[in-house]
Amino acid sequence: MPLIPWDSFRNTDLWRRDLEKIFNEGLPEIGARLGFATPRIDVFENEHEVIASCEIPGLDKKEDLHIDVDENMLTISGTIKQANEVKQEQIHRKERFVGRFQRSVSLPSRVQTEGTTATYRSGVLEVRMPKLKADTQRQIDVQFH
Repeated sequence: MPLIPWDSFRNTDLWRRDLEKIFNEGLPEIGARLGFATPRIDVFENEHEVIASCEIPGLDKKEDLHIDVDENMLTISGTIKQANEVKQEQIHRKERFVGRFQRSVSLPSRVQTEGTTATYRSGVLEVRMPKLKADTQRQIDVQFH
């Protein structure tokens, strides 16, 4: 029987992922009813960059959207405004979100703010963030006395 090295933080990481899943997938409907939303987001990486793809239908202008990037954290926030004014008594069903939203996610790698680009097309925001170059490793000379 092969031996598998013990990773004491493995269970903690699984627990964190389960909590993120609950808050990101289970609570958006509750948040929408309370007047805030957390848009769904996919984060993936390749050799040179980290890419975040976020569904935010209903944005009209770029002033309604704010993106903050800090080394390993991405925050997307903004406001979705109602397209047309409808009186409350005229509404039969209201499922689309209107109001403020915010979403912060940790990134799998440290990224640079310079060179980061964002594109909004057909209700999907794509943020491309170049990875921070790793410090080059160097040997340290030890002085003996």
